[in-house]
Amino acid sequence: MNTHPHAEFRFYEELNDFLPREKRKLTFDYPLLRRASVKDIIEALGVPHTEVEVILANGESVDFGYIVGGGDRISVYPMFESLDIRPLLKLRELPLRQPRFVLDCHLGRLARYLRQLGFDTLYRNDYSDEGLATISAGEKRILLTRDRNLLKRRIIDHGYFVRNQDPRRQLDEVLARFDLYSDIEPFGRCTRCNGEVAAVDKTEILDRLEAGTRQNFDEFWQCSSCGQIYWEGSHFEKMKSLTDTLDPSKRGG
Repeated sequence: MNTHPHAEFRFYEELNDFLPREKRKLTFDYPLLRRASVKDIIEALGVPHTEVEVILANGESVDFGYIVGGGDRISVYPMFESLDIRPLLKLRELPLRQPRFVLDCHLGRLARYLRQLGFDTLYRNDYSDEGLATISAGEKRILLTRDRNLLKRRIIDHGYFVRNQDPRRQLDEVLARFDLYSDIEPFGRCTRCNGEVAAVDKTEILDRLEAGTRQNFDEFWQCSSCGQIYWEGSHFEKMKSLTDTLDPSKRGG
């Protein structure tokens, strides 16, 4: 006869992506074989803690350290973008809404897209898992990754598992997930190094321009970090093409 106590768990919205099919979008029993925190159980079920924003135990908000007891009803929710949930927050001081990112080595094209739209995005193809976790925690950056296990590292507070494999669809996914459409600022970041880009007088960079560029363009922008120069040439057309494909119903302005 099984004498182990049980608790009831229910995961909501996209958190179900991480669960076995038989546990998705329904309440299920979880046997309590040992004393365990709700964080340990959530991650044992396959859901990275970085994807979780609110946990309710019997209707009351709790933190990750809550010890699950027999008969508990646990409800687990992802980030809310359209609701003010500060009164419920127990997991972190505040939701992280500042759109600053660090990306793993598999998301280089996505990093370029995010920079093109003006988002502060760190990326190198040689970042180690430890390095990514340290940057995310130390600089309060949202870690975007295709590695679920990376998101389970204890020091990471804010992260997201990117579901799509196609870079263009990944961009739509991230913009929607973090409600970033109103924060888009094209040409705000250098696509090479992530430095801030600002207008520069043509006379200041004249010696760096090729003859055709000097003759045909008058407005220029320059990266404050690496010195890369931009103008309304092919780069501008690619940017315009990208922004034109974004969902117009979600864009700001």
